[in-house]
Amino acid sequence: QVPLMESGGGTVQSGGSLRLSCAAPGYTYRSYCMAWFRQGPGKEREAVAGIDSEGGTMYADDVKGRFTISKDNGENTLYLQMDSLRPDDSGTYYCAAASPLRYNGTWLPMCGGINGMDYWGKGTPVTISS
Repeated sequence: QVPLMESGGGTVQSGGSLRLSCAAPGYTYRSYCMAWFRQGPGKEREAVAGIDSEGGTMYADDVKGRFTISKDNGENTLYLQMDSLRPDDSGTYYCAAASPLRYNGTWLPMCGGINGMDYWGKGTPVTISS
């Protein structure tokens, strides 16, 4: 079990920025495919951004150009920089990891989505006020 702990959520005004972090003490992300998901009120959980073990990044269409996913050099913290935030970005944001056992030479888009993830954090709430 990989313990994932998100932080950095909060309330900001529309147009503002937040940076989310996801830590996994004692683990590194080097060989994992990592992703951020979000779930808004009354909505299904959806993939927002992912970064695979080779550093390739992927984004949902409505966050492209506004959100940036990254890992630190030591690869034990995952980030999501969110700029130009909008009210419809509100929700609970979850960090998730897909085991390297799923890697067969290539990763599925967004690490395989919800069903492709093996470990989940408990989420951090993000509220964007208009």
